[in-house]
Amino acid sequence: MNYETQLMGESSSILVDEEERNRGRRRLLIIGGVAAIALIAVAAALSMRGKSAATPDAVQQAPVVTVVSPGQTMVARTVSATGSLAARIDMPVGVVGEGGMVTRVLVQPGDWVRAGQALAIVERSVQSEQINSLAAQVEVQRANAKLAQAQLDRAKALVGRGFISAADIDQRTATRDQAVAQVRVAEAQLAEQRARTGRLDIRAPAAGLVLTRTVEPGQIVQAGSGVLFRMAKDGEMEMLAQVSEGDLTTLRAGNGATVTPVGGKDSFAGRVWQVSPVVDPQSRQGIARIALSYNPAIRPGGFATATITSGSGEAPLLPESAVQSDANGNYVYIVNAKNQVERREVKVGQVSDTGVAIATGLTGAERIVTSAGAFLTPGQKVKPEARKAP
Repeated sequence: MNYETQLMGESSSILVDEEERNRGRRRLLIIGGVAAIALIAVAAALSMRGKSAATPDAVQQAPVVTVVSPGQTMVARTVSATGSLAARIDMPVGVVGEGGMVTRVLVQPGDWVRAGQALAIVERSVQSEQINSLAAQVEVQRANAKLAQAQLDRAKALVGRGFISAADIDQRTATRDQAVAQVRVAEAQLAEQRARTGRLDIRAPAAGLVLTRTVEPGQIVQAGSGVLFRMAKDGEMEMLAQVSEGDLTTLRAGNGATVTPVGGKDSFAGRVWQVSPVVDPQSRQGIARIALSYNPAIRPGGFATATITSGSGEAPLLPESAVQSDANGNYVYIVNAKNQVERREVKVGQVSDTGVAIATGLTGAERIVTSAGAFLTPGQKVKPEARKAP
């Protein structure tokens, strides 16, 4: 009985241990399965993340860029300049005669005058009396000449009767000639005084526009009084355009120009009539003189800007976005046959609303990146998309 009981107890304990071992195995299997599923999920997530990270890199390695082959375009070569406005022929008008007190001023700045027109009248009472005196002297000398001629005529009538000798005739002839000469001297003195009196008035040396006036009635003027009026001959104006030394060599007399006074919206057509033969050693600039017709908006002494057309030629024309610049100068990016970006140094020419003309560095047949050049690097692979040239 005891032995059987003992055997039954031992078998029960063996069964319990076996069951516990089975449960432990199942627990390990479950834990392993969960761990395997977690590892698979982590691997899948890492794989997806790797793919998402690799996609932008792939795109970045070959970005799409717009390119253009501009060819050659006829471009006007222009020179920009600034400068001052002035009368083309500035005529200072001052005292020509002996001067005196100004009694009347007949013109104002902005008036048009003709050649010889009186601008101001100078008091001439003393000169008028001198003219009257000299005119009387002329009459006296004429009377003397008339008397001498009459005496000569009577003497000649008496020569044949023997009352007058030939020597007396010669004497009376000389007296008559002297009297006639004195008449001429008196007339010359009268004409001189009249000319002096006529020069008292301030007159216009030529037709034109009065620019300034610095004289008033009651003012005493004389030869040292300086400039009383300034005139622009025929009203013609000009711009003294300051042009750089390099641009000066491209200009010629006859080049067209457009001048815009500062503060105004209107532009005026002009023409270069003189190019300075010298260059200022300090500023390295020369002067191109642009002739302009009269217009009230063109005021001497004012400031203006000018665009001078110096010629035309063919050059590649690019949009401004295609041209980059750095410390080394201007450049563009071109796409070579392998669709790789290359840097090309260029020299910029005329810049206008239509684009930037390239003076040197391009033939026009290249594929040039028109935008996003700042984000590219030389040697980078790109996908070019052609755009029609402007």
